[in-house]
Amino acid sequence: MSRPLAVFDIDGTLVDSRASILKAATDAARALGLPDPHYDRVRQIVGLSLPHALAVLEPDLGPDELERFIAAFRDSFARMFDAGHEEPLYPGAMDTLRRLHRDGWRLSLATGQNRRGVARNLARAGWAELFLSSHCAEDGPGKPDPAMLRAAMIAAGADAGSTIMIGDTAHDIAMALAAGAAAQGVGWGFHTVEEQLAAGARHVATDFDDLEAALERFARAAQDAA
Repeated sequence: MSRPLAVFDIDGTLVDSRASILKAATDAARALGLPDPHYDRVRQIVGLSLPHALAVLEPDLGPDELERFIAAFRDSFARMFDAGHEEPLYPGAMDTLRRLHRDGWRLSLATGQNRRGVARNLARAGWAELFLSSHCAEDGPGKPDPAMLRAAMIAAGADAGSTIMIGDTAHDIAMALAAGAAAQGVGWGFHTVEEQLAAGARHVATDFDDLEAALERFARAAQDAA
C-alpha cells in the first residue's frame, strides 16, 4: 500500500536560496533606481509567484515599472546561473528525500519558481527519479491558492487526507489548509516559526530528523483514518 503524498516546497525548504533571492531583488531595485530592499522585506514575498511577489515588495510601481522590475530580477538570476552559481541544498535534505522515497512515500514539488527554475532543480543528481510530479506558479494560480497542491494530489492519485505539504512560509501553510491537506512547516527557511504557526502549521520542524518524525506521525494517523 502506498504511503501518503508529501509535497515539498523548494526555496527555503530543500534549497538554501536566501542569498541569491536577496541579490536578485537588490540588483533589480538598483536597475530601477530604487533603494536596496531589506532582507526582512524580501523574505516575506518568497513563495509567491514572481509578478505577485515583486508587486508586494514594491507596491508603488506602475505597470511598466513593474515589468522592468520583474525583467531585471530575472536577468540577475540568469547572470548568476550563467556564471556557474548553484544554490546549495540544506544539509540533510537529500538524505530525507531518499529515505522517504525508499520507504514508499509519494513525493511531489510545489513551488513559486517558474518552470525553468523547476527544471534546473530537477537536473540535480538524483532528483528526477524522486518526484512523481512538479507544480509551479507558471502552471496556474500561485500560492496561497490551492491549485498547484490539488494538481499534485491528482497526479499522485492522493486525497487531501493522505497529503501533507512541507514548506517554510505562511504561503505554503495557507495553500495546504485551503486544499484540505496537512500543513507542515520547517524552521530553517524564510518565515519564522511563529509566522508559520500563526498561519496554521500543525508543527514546525527544527531539522530534517524532526521533519521525518513528524511525517511518520502523519503517516500513522493517515493510515488509521483510512
